[in-house]
Amino acid sequence: MLRFMPVGDSMTIGSAGEHTWRYRLWRHLCTAYDGPFTLVGPRETLHDPVTDAPTSHAYADPGFPRAHLAGWGEGWQHMTPLIGETVRSCRADVLLVSLGLIDLGFYTNAEQTAENVRAFIAGARTANPRVRVAVMPVIRNIRVEADAAFAEQVAHFNELLAKTVADLDEADSPLLLVPPPASYDFHVDTYDGTHPNESGEHRIAGAFAEAMWRGWGLGGPYGAA
Repeated sequence: MLRFMPVGDSMTIGSAGEHTWRYRLWRHLCTAYDGPFTLVGPRETLHDPVTDAPTSHAYADPGFPRAHLAGWGEGWQHMTPLIGETVRSCRADVLLVSLGLIDLGFYTNAEQTAENVRAFIAGARTANPRVRVAVMPVIRNIRVEADAAFAEQVAHFNELLAKTVADLDEADSPLLLVPPPASYDFHVDTYDGTHPNESGEHRIAGAFAEAMWRGWGLGGPYGAA
């Protein structure tokens, strides 16, 4: 049984009424991956915009393994202290990570965020020395268009992330830099400039799927489902 754990912020946890890109990837792997697998993590809920808390179970389709490690307003600095014990307790084999927007927007600069990436990977490997980690750079959002200083930090962090992944890649615990969805446009693929709508969910799921297929031979070409 191969255990995938999605790790992310508001774009990964999703809101009440959504499918989430986690669901889209699961649907893809059901047909593309030739073997038993599941999604794991210590959390299962969606963010509820009414209560502003992760208390909703109102998935558009709840019939999938909903487990994850994602939270609205959480970033690398929030997940790094949790990752070791979470990998251990959930017996995660593959981490699918989409973080950084929150860190750069509110907590840490590019260099500090990159240090948290290193600590995150070290913590995951302490729990599972053979863990695989697929990491997506920060995807452009509406703030990048409006805030030049923030846009500069995002670009700088993405460069540091690529270097970090290359530096820390190991044969027994491979790291994979997931190219951002080539055609992703926050004007079209989000409902508010940041959070993915249906097309955005497919594009994020597809980016992870294509990267794992091309980089690790895991799964196959992404087919929207």
